[in-house]
Amino acid sequence: MSSIAEERPVWSPFARYRHALWLLTRRDLRVRYSTSALGYVWSILDPLIMSGIYWFVFTQVFQRPVGSDPYIVFLLTALLPWMWFNGTVSDSTRAFLREAKLIRSTKIPRTIWVNRLVLSKGIEFLASIPVLALFAIVAGATVNINILLFPLAIIIQTVLTVGIGLIVAPLVVFFRDLERATKLVLRFLFYASPIIYGTSDLPENLHFWAAFNPLTGIFGIYRSGFFPDELDWFAVAVSAAVSLALLGLGVLVFRRLERAVLKEI
Repeated sequence: MSSIAEERPVWSPFARYRHALWLLTRRDLRVRYSTSALGYVWSILDPLIMSGIYWFVFTQVFQRPVGSDPYIVFLLTALLPWMWFNGTVSDSTRAFLREAKLIRSTKIPRTIWVNRLVLSKGIEFLASIPVLALFAIVAGATVNINILLFPLAIIIQTVLTVGIGLIVAPLVVFFRDLERATKLVLRFLFYASPIIYGTSDLPENLHFWAAFNPLTGIFGIYRSGFFPDELDWFAVAVSAAVSLALLGLGVLVFRRLERAVLKEI
């Protein structure tokens, strides 16, 4: 018996956290797709329909020169990561309220309830990349060396999304109206970010201020693999700095409110 006990692996706190995070993420993905006939298709159908609508409006109806050609690839390189960001922040407003009993009864770090959303939505984003590659091939988009910066954009976006999630999730428990306010902010942020247009389409006096939207630099990195002129290192540096600041603020807010949240839910 003693030899068996000695052979049992002793997991570090990080290993236990990682294991629990993966189990919860896998559960989320399984529940999301187990009752759906189309499954994976639904994760890419929304951005594809949105891209098709904006492509039709700006290239067939108004024929206004927005973005770069091929415009469908230009749209998808920002819309796909936007769906990751938008979905995670939206779901973070219900991160503690949806599974209150389970959260109170478990002893795993409560940050995992936010991080599992970031990871599950991030996996859906990664699963949509082959679709982007297919459209790039069909549309004849040219790939350049900046495609190697793709992981950098993923890292910065992960930091940004975790930070915002850690702020929003506990605050919504005390201020329920924040859930609706978050949806309004996200709707505004969609049009305030270079998704259906590029930073080059903005007036000159807005270029500098647009860089302080952390999504500007992130989307610029994603797009630069096909459209090198979209890469702005100043915007990237600002995005990284703002993302780190929001992550630090998120950790601080979460730690201050964690006990109060457990009592409230």
